Amino acid sequence: MTVGDLGEFGVVNRITTRLPQGEAVMLGPGDDAAIIRAPDGRVVVSTDLLLEGRHFRRDWSTGYDVGRKAAAQNLADVAAMGATPTSLVVGLGLPADLPLSWLDALTDGFADECATVGASVAGGDVTRCDLVVIGVTAMGDLGGRAPVLRSGARPGHVVAVAGRLGYAAAGWALLEAGVPVDDGPLLEAVAGHRAPCPPYAMGPVAAELGASAMLDVSDGLLQDLGHVAEASGVRVELDPEAFPVAEPVAAAAKELGADPLEWVLAGGEDHALAAVFPPDVRLPAGWHVVGRVAEGEGVLVYGREIGHRGWDHFG
Repeated sequence: MTVGDLGEFGVVNRITTRLPQGEAVMLGPGDDAAIIRAPDGRVVVSTDLLLEGRHFRRDWSTGYDVGRKAAAQNLADVAAMGATPTSLVVGLGLPADLPLSWLDALTDGFADECATVGASVAGGDVTRCDLVVIGVTAMGDLGGRAPVLRSGARPGHVVAVAGRLGYAAAGWALLEAGVPVDDGPLLEAVAGHRAPCPPYAMGPVAAELGASAMLDVSDGLLQDLGHVAEASGVRVELDPEAFPVAEPVAAAAKELGADPLEWVLAGGEDHALAAVFPPDVRLPAGWHVVGRVAEGEGVLVYGREIGHRGWDHFG
């Protein structure tokens, strides 16, 4: 069966029955709007749009992969503010001939990714579209913490990252090149493109530790840290030797004859967290210091010329 066979309200019912509701949801799907608890009295809100052919391909990714990816990139934005994600609302544009099995897998991907942080999909909308279009709005709670902005970095602070870097770019390159991938490190890289693994818990941890600036790495580390440098009026200086290159990224680079550090520094969509901390902060396991903040502007990589600086949707 397809989405068209079921009809709009049948599709809505099919989606909502597969979505368990978390503790933050006071009123979920079924009314004109959802009601979400906001214990802190403030709500962190972020939104993203994913277009078939631009952000994902159905011949490369399953519906489950796309659901996890769509949820992850929005939940990561909330975590990057130092907040705990609580809920999502999702708008879907779907072709009438889309198989219901793909829609079910998409819904399950959303549900499972949300479950990793105790969040849930609290509502949304469905309409007909020639391609799959996914609009997601995420909400979160600060738990009494101050939000961590991009504008607080100061000279003398250290730059650290948590999470994976280079996986998504390496996986995309393998798929684009048509490299057969069945198992092992190359499959890990491809899986990183299909569905990222953001370190959600590290966001609130960084806020508790006194992080002065933070964001998630969606468009490439160099480009995203450039936003911190601009907002804070400083220069970010990175040490390329401080970045560990994971085995899947290294294996993909060897397969394609590429420089893995290009993917680590300029590849996007891993949704790692990059944060700036005062120099006296003792960072817990999972955070790796990769540079420092100095007076000046822009982002400098010592001893390396990086040709690709990151992703620009209109570039």
